[in-house]
Amino acid sequence: MAENWSFLDAFEPNFRPLVVIELAKSTKEETVKWFTKRLVDKKANGGAQLLVKPLVTENGDENIYLVGASHLRLLLGAETVGLVKECNDNSMRTFTYSSRKTFKDFADDNHNFLTMAECQYIIKHELENLRAKDEKMIPGYPQAKLYPGKSIVRRLLTSGILVQIFPLHDREELKKLRHSWYGRVKVGYQPLDEIRCYFGETIALYFGFLEYFTFALVPMAVIGIPYYMFAWEDYDKYVMFATFNLLWSTVILEVWKRICAIMAYRWGTLLMKRQFEEPRPGFHGVLGINPITGREEPVYSSIKRQIRIYLVSLPFVCLCLYFSLYVMMIYFDLEQWALDYHEENGSNFSSLMLFVPSIIYAVVIEVMNRIYRCAAEFLTSWENHRLESSYQNHLILKVLVFNFLNCFASLFYIAFVLFDMKLLRQSLATLLITSQIFNQFAESLLPYWLQNRHKKRMKKHRCFLKRDTDLSLVEQVILEKEMGTYFGTFDDYLELFLQFGYVSLFSCVYPLAAVFAVLNNITEIYSDALKMCRVYKRPFAEPTANIGVWQLAFETMSVISVVTNCILIGMSPQVNALFPDSKMDLILTVALVE
Repeated sequence: MAENWSFLDAFEPNFRPLVVIELAKSTKEETVKWFTKRLVDKKANGGAQLLVKPLVTENGDENIYLVGASHLRLLLGAETVGLVKECNDNSMRTFTYSSRKTFKDFADDNHNFLTMAECQYIIKHELENLRAKDEKMIPGYPQAKLYPGKSIVRRLLTSGILVQIFPLHDREELKKLRHSWYGRVKVGYQPLDEIRCYFGETIALYFGFLEYFTFALVPMAVIGIPYYMFAWEDYDKYVMFATFNLLWSTVILEVWKRICAIMAYRWGTLLMKRQFEEPRPGFHGVLGINPITGREEPVYSSIKRQIRIYLVSLPFVCLCLYFSLYVMMIYFDLEQWALDYHEENGSNFSSLMLFVPSIIYAVVIEVMNRIYRCAAEFLTSWENHRLESSYQNHLILKVLVFNFLNCFASLFYIAFVLFDMKLLRQSLATLLITSQIFNQFAESLLPYWLQNRHKKRMKKHRCFLKRDTDLSLVEQVILEKEMGTYFGTFDDYLELFLQFGYVSLFSCVYPLAAVFAVLNNITEIYSDALKMCRVYKRPFAEPTANIGVWQLAFETMSVISVVTNCILIGMSPQVNALFPDSKMDLILTVALVE
């Protein structure tokens, strides 16, 4: 492929802006000239060989640049990042420029062979791999040190010179996607292929999983409604529902693996090779030699990192878990107070007071989860992980452990210590419904308010351009740069993970749990779609073949669900009646079923 770069011309008559780069307004002119020169320089000279155009406004106080690339440059970039495309024989292969004629729908004049999301991903890859050569510092900023092989964009970000990089929306495609996705209320599947073409595989897989999980909940909801109507007050008759529950929680995740593999193969990410992972922007250390790549880069002792993890982070997490259990015991004291108050008065007001402790506890749980999330992010960043994947894995582990104990400890205590199925039903219903109302407010009403706020703000601060500049394009860039940044699917998967726990662990004592989960997920689809299209900046596409570490998290919850439901079945009077003489036989039978 190297010979192809030599004849690649940087000039493109029809410039198509794909990515926006915003520099700090106080950035020195020599820094801007040096950076833009590196962006447009040929690959042989260490540049990115992209197209750059400044965004011109009337007042001229914006330091914004539009980045694009020629069609040939994008095709060669597609080979560099290893995109997988469909061939004429319907097979999926890694794209190469030399064999471009063998790929379906390819033509030299077809600029839609690569989706806009793929083009933006290629540009992002080239920007992140723009590396310093002989520079010792960023021109104009002697304190911002550089060394050979250091990513220039990452250094500019950590130095505060580069404010943000984001991909532009395609207004026409976005309008079509909005109409087919959430523009009208309908019962049907989401346009996952269109979502993938516009936002990339990571977000498409999330919405695919959300849709699949919602449909998977329907059988539970259908069974739960008559179970609620005819056996509601008889808590001992939950054996059949618990049996179905433990089978359901296992089967749906195995079926999802197959569905996920089918989508990943169709989208070309199942066969895509994993890219060499670069150090994350926040990673710092003493300058040294990487023993794998041989490049000079920051090196941080793994021993120091382990000390931070085990002597600081782990004790802090344990302290937070203890505090969560302490709050849980306060909740049970309030429950006892409400029960005593009801027994003394016996009024309608005292009946309502029975639900107050659960509602307060549910709100406290949500608040604690969010406060702990901020602390976990700070600690994980302080641990100074070299790779983004390592950072994410440690963050997810911290958050999942705390959220699981914080949300479910009270339910386990009620079920297996107090043996109070009536209180378990009440607590599960309150926790589930309150958390859903809380999250819907944060994900539906709040984004809607933010959207209207942005519109009003931009009407007051509208920019007018010179005659030779596209007015609508500048308005679009100014509007989008003020929008919120989408930080990934972490919170979305976490919400589904907790919901899966509520339904799979103890829904046998509250059969309507799946019904409320289905209703919540239907509104979740529309609210999340609204966020992606109207509230947040367009995120860069990230090719992926699965839902990552969340698959393991859901499978772990499934195992816990099987154990929990088997124990609940073993505790039921019907099963106990089958083993009147030997409890050991009952325990061994339950273990065998598990």
